[in-house]
Amino acid sequence: MGRLSFYDEIARNRRSSILLAILVAVILFALISMIVYFLAPELIMISLPLSLILIFLYVYGSYMYGDGVVLASVNARPAEGREYQYLRDTVEGLSIAAGIPTPKVYIIDSDELNAFATGRDPEHASIAVTTALMRELNRLELEGVIGHEISHIRNRDILFMTLVAVLVGLAAILSHIILRSFRYGGISRRRGERERAGGIEAIIIMVGLLLAVIAPIVTRLVQFAISRRREYLADASSAELTRYPEGLASALEKIMKKNRGRMEVSEAVSHLFFVDPNRSPLDSLYATHPPIEERIRRLRAM
Repeated sequence: MGRLSFYDEIARNRRSSILLAILVAVILFALISMIVYFLAPELIMISLPLSLILIFLYVYGSYMYGDGVVLASVNARPAEGREYQYLRDTVEGLSIAAGIPTPKVYIIDSDELNAFATGRDPEHASIAVTTALMRELNRLELEGVIGHEISHIRNRDILFMTLVAVLVGLAAILSHIILRSFRYGGISRRRGERERAGGIEAIIIMVGLLLAVIAPIVTRLVQFAISRRREYLADASSAELTRYPEGLASALEKIMKKNRGRMEVSEAVSHLFFVDPNRSPLDSLYATHPPIEERIRRLRAM
């Protein structure tokens, strides 16, 4: 691939990710509208703005404190001492090349080769790598992986993915509220009243229930699609930073051969990792990461 194609791929991935995020936001807004319409239509002018404010506060809390929760959930510890001096130097050098402040560096005790970045912006970011990654990769391979994580920070992918994950969770909660209200009579009683009032009301209720059923599935698939596109973008950006795509491609080959996909981390944070930490028979459909073979092919085509 030539230089123009490299930047075309970055631009295409960014556009697609923004469109997918807008789709999640539209579904979320539709769910809120349905809940208000079903349960308190006379208060819609007050309830809808209030609900949006509460959602904003929820998202803001995740934005401010989500990175600490993620690091604690995987038992990450600061990469201190001479043992990790080279790792810290590598992170610092690539951060300078990327034009961002040097993130904090953490270690995860694991036999799996993996890494992730977290934080709300380049000024408040952290990178964590596993002990196996440090042990198994050579200098150029390690630089490729660190460059990938630095790219996530520079491109503000971590903030983006955190907010999308929160929106997906909220969509699931709101869908549950609609279905539970219908099951236990809140919406059923109104349905009877509105069916008598006119067919259009019944249609709206059926659309709302259908939306409640499919919204968690659709938003989850959107989350996977965004994660996959972000991984391709970070791979391309790492190649730009290191000027050596083969380093990252070689690291991916080692990871593909050595990893067993048994880190047993929460699915809520699995999309943050360099490669999927938990393997499943359904990975071809639900995996948050693109196939490693395809990532290698794209890197070697640059």
